[in-house]
Amino acid sequence: MTDPLLRERVDAVVIGTSAGGIEALSVLLPALTAGVRASFFIVLHLPRERPSLLVDIFAPRCALRVCEAEDKDPIAPGTVYFAPPDYHMLIDRGPAVTLSADDLVNFSRPSIDVLFESAADVYGPRLLGVILTGASSDGAEGLEAVRRAGGLTVVQQPDESRASMMTVSALKRGPADLVLPLSDIARLLRSLDPSASPDTAK
Repeated sequence: MTDPLLRERVDAVVIGTSAGGIEALSVLLPALTAGVRASFFIVLHLPRERPSLLVDIFAPRCALRVCEAEDKDPIAPGTVYFAPPDYHMLIDRGPAVTLSADDLVNFSRPSIDVLFESAADVYGPRLLGVILTGASSDGAEGLEAVRRAGGLTVVQQPDESRASMMTVSALKRGPADLVLPLSDIARLLRSLDPSASPDTAK
């Protein structure tokens, strides 16, 4: 799980979550070290009519830059991008972020599937997809797209998820490379730091 080849093959990480997501991300994002060069893209289902406070919550707790994605943003390494409320977040050639107000997908905007599928098209085998706790099936098709593109797929253990529908749906769609508790997903993400040793990745 801390294979040094992993950090060489991952340019981007996509994370999808819903119910229980803030708590799950509160374990994962503080685990990232400043040397991680991958770009992170996160869809967390939130009420579409309210401003998001995710950057305010996580920026002080994360060693990487944390921002709300803006349309046509060039993608920077070592940066965490949150999808804004009521917009799909897509990855386009460049690479760059694109925002879309297209129809809801799986009753959601932003949609995890939309993010994962577009990221798989751009990053292919250099993508890591992570599905966390949630109370919908959004993300199952997207994780399958990551798998088909040759990326690494990770699902939080359903019995640890606050809401297991999202993780169970993803696993029903197809096997994941890794099914892990949050603590091990945190270690996996920390191991993306080129300076991380087996000891510091624990």
